[in-house]
Amino acid sequence: MDSQEISHYRIIKKLGAGGMGEVYLAQDTKLDRKVALKILPAEVAADQERMRRFVQEAKAAAALNHQNIAHIYEIGEADGVNFIAMEFIDGRTLREYIHRGQTDLGKLLRHLQHVAGALAKAHAAGIVHRDLKPDNIMITRDDHPKILDFGLAKLIEPQLRASTSEDASELATVILQQHSTPGVILGTAGYMSPEQAQGKTNQIDNRSDIFSFGCVLFEAVTGNRAFEGKDSIDTLNKIIREPAASISDFRPDAPNHLQRVVRRCLAKDREDRYQTIKDVAIELRELRRELSGNAEIDTTVPPSTAASTLGSASSAAKVPSDAARSTPTSGAEYIVSGITQYKLAAALVAIVLVAGTIGLTVYLLGRTSEAAIGSIAVLPFVNQNNDPNTEYLSDGIAESISNSLSQLPNLKVMSRNSVFHYKGKDMDAQAVAKELKVQAVVTGRVTQRGDGLAISVELINAQDNTQIWGQQYSRKLADLFAVQEDIAKEITNNLRLKLSGAEQKQLAKRPTENIKAFEYYTQGRAYAHRRTPEDLFIAIRYCESAIDEDRNYGLAYAGLADAYQNLGLRGSIPPLEGRRKAEEAARKALALDDNLGEAHAVLGQAHVTFAPYDFSYGDRELRRAIELSPSLAMARFYLGLSLVRQGRLDEGLVECLKARELDPLSSIIAPNVAITYYFRRDYGRAHELLRQANELGPAFSSTWEIGVYLQNGKFNETLADLEKAKQQTTSDPILIYGTGMVYAAQGKRADALQIVKELEEMSGASLSEAHWIAKIYAILNEKEMAFSWLERGLAAESIGAFYEDEPVWDTIRSDPRFADLLRRMGIPQ
Repeated sequence: MDSQEISHYRIIKKLGAGGMGEVYLAQDTKLDRKVALKILPAEVAADQERMRRFVQEAKAAAALNHQNIAHIYEIGEADGVNFIAMEFIDGRTLREYIHRGQTDLGKLLRHLQHVAGALAKAHAAGIVHRDLKPDNIMITRDDHPKILDFGLAKLIEPQLRASTSEDASELATVILQQHSTPGVILGTAGYMSPEQAQGKTNQIDNRSDIFSFGCVLFEAVTGNRAFEGKDSIDTLNKIIREPAASISDFRPDAPNHLQRVVRRCLAKDREDRYQTIKDVAIELRELRRELSGNAEIDTTVPPSTAASTLGSASSAAKVPSDAARSTPTSGAEYIVSGITQYKLAAALVAIVLVAGTIGLTVYLLGRTSEAAIGSIAVLPFVNQNNDPNTEYLSDGIAESISNSLSQLPNLKVMSRNSVFHYKGKDMDAQAVAKELKVQAVVTGRVTQRGDGLAISVELINAQDNTQIWGQQYSRKLADLFAVQEDIAKEITNNLRLKLSGAEQKQLAKRPTENIKAFEYYTQGRAYAHRRTPEDLFIAIRYCESAIDEDRNYGLAYAGLADAYQNLGLRGSIPPLEGRRKAEEAARKALALDDNLGEAHAVLGQAHVTFAPYDFSYGDRELRRAIELSPSLAMARFYLGLSLVRQGRLDEGLVECLKARELDPLSSIIAPNVAITYYFRRDYGRAHELLRQANELGPAFSSTWEIGVYLQNGKFNETLADLEKAKQQTTSDPILIYGTGMVYAAQGKRADALQIVKELEEMSGASLSEAHWIAKIYAILNEKEMAFSWLERGLAAESIGAFYEDEPVWDTIRSDPRFADLLRRMGIPQ
């Protein structure tokens, strides 16, 4: 079409062709400017309904007015030819920019901050890009970013086309098997969100763009793709199922905060991502401040780049053909990248299952529903007295309010474990809410003067940092429980939660009327949350003191049960004793209050943690706990591990992820997200997830973790970490066992057997470490000794968390005795 004219555009040069049609550099003879002209394919233009929807979307995109968004000038038709005239930008694609030597982190973050700001503008108008990638971001000659092709990804509409690609056939089969409501894959492999990769078109919204932005951010900083498979299908699989690598693996100088930003953008579940791209832009701005030593950072869009948007015929002439390149090589061809990327594989653009995409109206309705507050965090109350002896008041009030709210079915309440990470810190409520992914936070201050009590409470909408409700209370200490009840009621009223009569009654229930019992229980839970053997024994003493003060204190019995169970699980007391005492205390708690979710949870855990297992009963109790207290993270966590022990790995992972959503900063829950990867022999991913989890707390909280390090050959590094951990606690059998496992994996038989001897002495007549001794013998490939210790452990009921799929058992798995052992343990075959 060279030297021709279309309407008032004179064609200068063809730039390329692809699934969206042909693209030309053209001169706008009316306004005397150069444009990028897209000629739509005839089959697209002939489909009236398709064109109607596209024009509607393109009009909305054209209405965007932002310095970091390339403009759509016109959608027109002349002599039967349908076209789109777009801003022509002279510069380089972000892909060229980052793969040709640009590594300055501050500058990269500035560009990406401005890109995030532009996306925020589009999202506010109800427009989702759908195909964000480095090729669709230009860096102009005066060093400012521009996003291209807003709204145009939707032009690749569902069409049933044949494909000879084996990959396409395979992927189509997978998607058809996975989804009863078929969709269409839209986007570019390597930058799609999981919902896009699975063809879930009804789930594509602004959070899909946030995932794609995370992919771009990862690549900009590291020079590597976040998800790089051996082919398109493998890439999609990684996007759907596997976490991205750590940025620090590629760029050690990158701050940890940046890793957290990327990780949250790349969350598989849309609810786990940032809910607005504006939040990401703010995070990047703060990161730039940190990098620049807190110097002032520009927060506005860059100055007008109108002068730089005028391209030239000479720059356009430099664009090579599709066949001659793999990535764009000049600014004039920014539009070509939008075409050629749709060709990445027949498996992507040719696969269409059934028509159906999200319209603007549906999206806007979705935004309206998101405005309701459905998640909250009760932050640690500030102890204004600065007196450790009154710390139980500030801690206990916050935890009691949180416990009350966690029983409500339509409100997600962050776990105490996560919110208490902010205790004693100068907290910005909005920043904390963003990190915990909640829409509202409760803050408070407590002052005690004699028998007087002053409490100040605020309920803050974290979305705009406005106060929803606030109140000051001046009461007697004896009125503490009435105040807690009033605060919980005020919060539910101001969140406009509609409660049934039973829910209102449960919310008003007071676990105890005894202030001293409340003090002891609160102090005990503070120790119990640390989970070391020493702390658990202290927690038991405090819970017993609380029970001495109030024999009807159900929560204190539940706390006692939890501590005994964890001591038995860690081998600090005989597992049989741990199970018996935990079950006894939990049943006492339920006799006092059958609606106590915490007691149902620990009772259920006792039946799924110690062999022989009763998974049917245990799972029923755990599900009852979740029904009574939907935000009880540990109940979901215990259920997840129970399902994993039954070989139901996918179901178990789902529950563990739900638990982590409720308790994202828990050092207990976080490592267990890696367990299914480990059991499926994906040792690299399991190790990366454990490494990330260790940022939250100490390693080696579970006996299976050591196997991940061994399978990755981390012998000396793991030994050093074990020795460091031993300095923090005394005679922890898990750490001693871990050392023996490393020695066995290294082939240091004598050293491993010395550890076995030490564990035997610790076990005594109870055989509390029999299960772990069997693991060391299995690694040493001494089958008879492994079976002997397993048999002895089962006879003594000292086997705790046994996982059939654990790789450590591979050396004895084929022996018929192994299947018989599993049967007698109660593990489904």
